[in-house]
Amino acid sequence: MKPSCLDDYVFVCMRNGKWWTFWELQSVIKEKTGKFYGEPTISAAIRNLRKDYARVKYDLPSLDEIVIKKRLWNGNGWKYRLIIKE
Repeated sequence: MKPSCLDDYVFVCMRNGKWWTFWELQSVIKEKTGKFYGEPTISAAIRNLRKDYARVKYDLPSLDEIVIKKRLWNGNGWKYRLIIKE
């Protein structure tokens, strides 16, 4: 898959099942594309992964929760993880 929009870039990063912060996604996407996206924009792209059109596009489960989050140890932000069942 060749990413063409922010949703694609977020999916490509998160499909490995690791935990990601906004800042980590921001850094990788900027490094790969040369474009800087703010935290609200990346947050929206993560939310978009839960939507029906994205579940179809990326072949994600249709009923299960696919994005989970946990609070960072210092309480300043969250980490997100994409759950893809094989």
